[in-house]
Amino acid sequence: MKDFAQLIIALDQTTKTNVKINALSNYFDQALVQDKLWAIAILSHRRPKRTVNTTLLRKWAAEYGEIPLWLFEESYHVVGDLAETIALILPARSVQADQSLTHWIQYIQSLGALSEEEKRSKTIEAWSSMDDTERFIFNKLITGGFRVGVSQKLMVKALSKHTGIDENTLAHRLMGNWTPDLITYEKLVLEPNPQDDISKPYPFYLAYALEEEVASLGDVTEWSAERKWDGIRGQLIIRDGQVFVWSRGEELVTDKFPEFGQLSSIFPSGLVIDGEILPFKEGKPLSFQVLQTRIGRKNVTKKILEKAPVIIMAYDLLEKDGEDFRGVPFSDRRKTLEKILQVYPSGGLVQLSEPVLFESWEALAKEWARSRLFYSEGLMLKRIDSVYKTGRKRGDWWKWKVDPLTIDAVMIYAQRGHGRRANLFSDFTFAVWKGHELVPFTKAYSGLTDKEFREITAWVQKNTIERFGPVRSVKAVHVFEIAFEGINLSKRHKSGIALRFPRIKRWRKDKPVEEANTLEDLHGLLSAYGV
Repeated sequence: MKDFAQLIIALDQTTKTNVKINALSNYFDQALVQDKLWAIAILSHRRPKRTVNTTLLRKWAAEYGEIPLWLFEESYHVVGDLAETIALILPARSVQADQSLTHWIQYIQSLGALSEEEKRSKTIEAWSSMDDTERFIFNKLITGGFRVGVSQKLMVKALSKHTGIDENTLAHRLMGNWTPDLITYEKLVLEPNPQDDISKPYPFYLAYALEEEVASLGDVTEWSAERKWDGIRGQLIIRDGQVFVWSRGEELVTDKFPEFGQLSSIFPSGLVIDGEILPFKEGKPLSFQVLQTRIGRKNVTKKILEKAPVIIMAYDLLEKDGEDFRGVPFSDRRKTLEKILQVYPSGGLVQLSEPVLFESWEALAKEWARSRLFYSEGLMLKRIDSVYKTGRKRGDWWKWKVDPLTIDAVMIYAQRGHGRRANLFSDFTFAVWKGHELVPFTKAYSGLTDKEFREITAWVQKNTIERFGPVRSVKAVHVFEIAFEGINLSKRHKSGIALRFPRIKRWRKDKPVEEANTLEDLHGLLSAYGV
């Protein structure tokens, strides 16, 4: 446990990718086999099931730390993290112990069948044998809220360095519904899987955001354009009569989209298509919010399939007849892709991302301005002679996104942030007018400078009306411009509105509250974009 705790601290103290990879690789080099398996599980979001609720943990921690519960709660609001708060207020360890990560996870799992008093006794017994760092990790595990700033892709890179096994092979081996309770490290990581090769995706080619004038790209005849779709980037792989679907994060998501399974009997084997997985109905894309109803679900039911149908909007061909097609110029890859989709109709499951025709940059700019009418985020610009590269490269592929939508709203609630912003109010709820009433419609927590966060924090502390746990209602006097990428109807929100990627664009100190936007204005945006 001590080694794993030190690993997590090391990962948390750096933003450098290579440093994180080295820290992970070093841990794998020295960890016990079963600990390696649990570390992989935790870092790929397979946390042990929670066996004690957080209300009880707060109560027990306050009792063991000999402080009143109200003081613990106030400390929690300041620290911003429950696991860290508990670790900080507990007395020094009374017993020396050096147990493994696996021991403590199994210890946590065993609590599920115990009575409340037995759980309390076992939890305090565990706390009493750990130092602060180990307690922090233990608390993260027992609350089921373990998150660390490491992507699965980065973890796979470190595991590849440790084992010498190809990254894509490892990525595939780590997919699925496995748990350390039901599989060994050798079986999961080291043993060859006959499907490793046939399911292997290609590294994705990623575009940079276009920040200069579009005319700076030069000769207009050297470029092609298509809509930038708002879905999940994915590769459709058909090999040996089987279908595999990989997301851009190199996650195997075949089981999330069972409708694509039939494509193995439609397309020939040895085919890899790059495209966007889109919610799609009645000839048009649906909002990303619809797609979210399928993401993260263990079981995709018939009802979900009906409410959130998907297609693959295809825009590139990476493999044909089992041969790597990435070195072929983009224009030829596209022509071949078009022919394949014509010869093998898929009933609309795989559709071609149609090119946007233009003869001048001015004409293309007009098409760009119309993007939201096509339910797209903007345009993708690709040099017609470009090969399909690996990773994010400048020069040949650019994404040209439309400007975000904006609305002026009134701040009505404030909450402290987390991490380095634990002492600042940085999470806000915003409202718009409905007649003479302010109706909350979104939350946002990014977009201000540190100086502005400090300024608004000082104001909140002096202008709080009521407290609701960590949340404070405040006087409705400040207007902020909120930027967002999309807007949709929602039954979950009082306003009936849900925004896509809301964030604070600027603090409108120049604008009185009475001039903030209205709920009617939001519905006007819905109508303007055909929602």
